[in-house]
Formats: sequence, C-alpha cells, structure tokens
Amino acid sequence: MEYLNSNIIAVRYEIKEDNGAIWDNDFVMNFSSMKMSIRLDRSYIEDALTVRTKFSTPYFITLLIKRGYLKPDGKLQIQNRPLIVDQNNIKLLSDIVNGHAHYRLPIIYISKNHYNKEPVDIHSLARSLKGIAHVLVQRSVSLNEQLTDLCRNKIECDGEIGIYFPTRAAGHRKYFCHNPYGHDYSLLEKIIRAVTQYNNSQQIDMLFTWQGVNNALLRERLAKQKEERSAAESARKNAENEYLRLLGQMDEEQEKFKKKAVDDARAEADALLESFDEDIAKMQKQIDELTRANQALQRENQGLRDKFLATGSIPIVFMGDERDLYQGEIKDLILSALSDSLNNLPPKSRRKDVFKDILRNNDYKKTSKERASKIKAALKNYDGLTNKVRQTLEELGFEVTRDDKHIKATYYGDERYHITLSKSPSDIRTGKNLSSEAINICF
Repeated sequence: MEYLNSNIIAVRYEIKEDNGAIWDNDFVMNFSSMKMSIRLDRSYIEDALTVRTKFSTPYFITLLIKRGYLKPDGKLQIQNRPLIVDQNNIKLLSDIVNGHAHYRLPIIYISKNHYNKEPVDIHSLARSLKGIAHVLVQRSVSLNEQLTDLCRNKIECDGEIGIYFPTRAAGHRKYFCHNPYGHDYSLLEKIIRAVTQYNNSQQIDMLFTWQGVNNALLRERLAKQKEERSAAESARKNAENEYLRLLGQMDEEQEKFKKKAVDDARAEADALLESFDEDIAKMQKQIDELTRANQALQRENQGLRDKFLATGSIPIVFMGDERDLYQGEIKDLILSALSDSLNNLPPKSRRKDVFKDILRNNDYKKTSKERASKIKAALKNYDGLTNKVRQTLEELGFEVTRDDKHIKATYYGDERYHITLSKSPSDIRTGKNLSSEAINICF
C-alpha cells in the first residue's frame, strides 16, 4: 500500500508453514528519509503443532547486503558472515570492549577455547542474525595475552561469548560454554534469543510499521470522507435556500413540479449522506481497532524492555495453566522459593550452586516479598477498614466487597485466594493474623 502524503510504501508478505506457524514479513520504505524498516513477526493458527521454528532474519536482508545497499555501522560493514579478529583489526575490538566505539547494532564477540575452536557455529549465527547484529570471532588463542592487555582484563576468553549492546541500559552480557569438544547449540539459541529480544524491545516510529501506515491511510480517508460529507451537506442547504427563494416567484403548476424535483433531490442527498455516515462509521471502527492493536503492541514492547535483562536465557521450565496475576508474578514466586531454600542447603552442593546461578542470571526483584511487607504494614494495627487500608489492598490487587457481617478481600478477583476482614475487630492480634493469612495465601 502507498501513503503518498509521507512518500511511504508498505508491503506485507505472509508465509504459512505446515506446522501452523505464520510468518509476517513487513517492509516499509520511507523515500523521504531513504530509510527502510523490515519486521518479522511469528504467530500460530489455533491448531498449530507444538514444534520449534528456527529463527533467521528475512532473506531480503541478504539481497541488500550483496548489492551494497546497507550503510556501514560505524567502522563495521553489515554482513551475513562473521568478522575474524586478528592483528589487523584488534584495535577495533578493544575500542568496543573499552566503550570507546559505539554502534547501532549489538556486537557478539566469540573467543576461541583452549582447543582453538569456536564454542558455537559462527557461520550459522551470522546468517541467522544478519542485519541485526555483528559477529566478531577471535582468529587464534595466540591473541589472548594481547587482547587482555588492550581490553584491561575485560575481554572474553577460553570459549566465552560476550554481547555488547548499543544502549547503556542493556549493557554487556557474558556467556560460558560447557562443551569444549563441539558446538553448543543451546548456547547458540541463547545468543540469538538475547539479540532478538533486544531488537524487539526498541521503540519504532509507527509510520515504519505495517499497522501504523494502515492506520494513517484510514485516518486520511476518514478525513476526506468527512470533508465530502460536509460539502454535500452544504450543497443541500444551499439548494433548499434557493428553492425557498424561487418559491414565491412560481405559479401553482410550476410549484408542484419544482417541489417534486426538490423532494427527489433531497431524497438522493439524504441517501448520499447516509452512505457517507456508514462509510465514516466503518472507517472509524477500523481505526479504533488498529489503534487498540498499536497500543497493545506498544505495551508489549514496554514489557519486553522491562523484562529484557531478565529473560535472555533458554527457558528451564515451561508455563503451565496458571497465568501471571501481575507481570512477572509466577517467575518471582519461583525465584522466591529458590532463594528461601538456600539457607537449608549444604554450602558446597550442586543444588545450591545451581539455585544461586539461576537467581543471579534472572534479575530476581523480590516483588512478592515487597508486596508481603506492604500488606503486613497496612494490617499491623488493624481496627477496621479505613480508607488507607482499602487503598493499600486495592493497590496490591485485592477486590474489596462488603456484606452485612464481613468484609471480603479477593486477590485479583480469583475466588481461590481471599481473606475475610472483621468490621469491628476486638482482638489486638487481628491485624497480625490477617497479614500472615494474606501472605501465606497470596505471596
């Protein structure tokens, strides 16, 4: 579709796979700024098979690379193959690690292990992430000492992999390989996941998205329809005024003939206006639906930005039928249980090392413990449902209802989790008991 006012062309190419996956390839070209947005989105039909679909950026990027249409990213060319780091370009790598060079795309640095081998398939990685990341690979372990000196001991070595993100918030990540004899495919997937999540979390002008261009076109058509309706309404009023002016100048026969002609014209105008109203209502509905979809995408994007630092790994377990009552709830409850169990584990045990590693790499925010502290403070001296107590309960997700005898607080409206508050407590321990009950049930 073309959005001529902004000199934009948008194309969507949809691919349906046999396993039920649907890939939408969106290409939006702005000829005024000479910038193109390429977006790849995966969804599934209702009866899709539960199979993993290998990720790779669209082949169109390969064509742009081959024909030299992509602007360099600083001193780095956009490529679909790895860049080998040797004596000739070692300064480029040290500038990246030391923060002296800045790039638009994430940079993945892969060091050689002590067998002088790469821990992952570097060519597969570069092809998968073409156009959205740079892949730099150490040529030989003989560079280790020089790299360590140039990079002030911050560089990855012995098969480690580092990702250097362009934004300070995302920062730098380091990954370790536990398979010294061959390629670690789970580590490869982890790297790809981290880069794609980073790119998904970036804000983008809505006119560089298919939905945004479609929405802008609909708004333009809506404005035009409203102008045409306004012009038709104005013409109708002018015709009626002219009819009233001429009415006094006609004899009876002419008046009957003119009245019929005016009535016919009025009916035709009413039908035209009604058609305008129907079209406007339809377009307004489409615009509202697209706007809601865009807002949902923006909220999802914000959620990805919030979760980016915590979700860069391959899932250890998969979600069951329970769903988050608030963002990150289930993850936080699991991490809380792992944290609580550490004190009861032997200091030098595999279980303790694994639990600590999971906590360290999953950005444990202790949200459930903070919520427990808030409700404990709110109910500490409970002597009835004050406005402050009600406000705290509602902020924590409780729905508060009253009947003749009791006050009921239901956690996010789920009847499985509720506490009953007395209207006039007589026991000094009521608040403490209530907070303990709420913490045990909900947090």
